[in-house]
Formats: sequence, structure tokens, C-alpha cells
Amino acid sequence: MANRIVLTGRLTADPELRQTKDGVPVTAFTVAVPKKFKKDGADFIDVVAWRQRAEFICQYFTKGKWIEIDGSLQTRSYEDKEGKKRKAVEVLADEVSFVGDKPKDEASPSSAPPPPAGTPAGFDPFASAPSSDDYDEDGDLPF
Repeated sequence: MANRIVLTGRLTADPELRQTKDGVPVTAFTVAVPKKFKKDGADFIDVVAWRQRAEFICQYFTKGKWIEIDGSLQTRSYEDKEGKKRKAVEVLADEVSFVGDKPKDEASPSSAPPPPAGTPAGFDPFASAPSSDDYDEDGDLPF
């Protein structure tokens, strides 16, 4: 069996690019994933991305944007500032995709900034995907 999780939701804040002591790019952010029925609200899932994927996310995604994440669930233990043992559960992003229609102010992908190193040839970040209208009638974020 494989540990695989796929999420589609909106970013709750702008992702921030950070670097480890060794200079490895990393970002951690939260995605609001709508529950099956609108009245049930959303689940807030923590996500971590590394290296080029982290750079890509920080360059192209902002608060409120829809994102699809394909990754794996991971747990880790740590001690907080008070010395108490804690456990974190998060998704390690292996792949990310744009969700939704192409922005109206984008004439073409060629008018967008160049993609980060390692982006596959022919990749269209604004390819059509399900409309956000399927998730929320008034288009508001669930938070």
C-alpha cells in the first residue's frame, strides 16, 4: 500500500519561502479544504513543500487561490518551547496544480513570469479545471 493523499482547496495565507541552514528552499502553508456539504465548513490542512516545488508555490500562489496537492501524509514529533512533547500531522507535497479558470487579466501564459527551473516543457499553469462555483455558491472562502 502507498501513502497518498490528494487535496483541493484554497490557501489561507500567502505562502512564504524560507531556507534551511543549508540553503534548501521550503514553504509551509495551510489549505482550507471544503467538506462535502457546504454547511459542514472546511478542514484546515497543513502542507509542506521543498526545493523547486516550494519556489513554484511561492511564485504562483497567493491567499485565496485554489490549489490541488498530490502528496503523502507524514507525522513528526517535537518539543515545544515549554518542553512538552507534541505531534504534527501534515501533507508533504509531491505535486501541485492550478485549479479553476484562467485569470481574466492574463492574456496568455507567455505574459506570465517564466516558470521555475525544473518545470516540465509544455506545462500550462492555467489549464482548465473544475470551477470554484462547484464548491461555494457565493464564492466566499469558508473562513
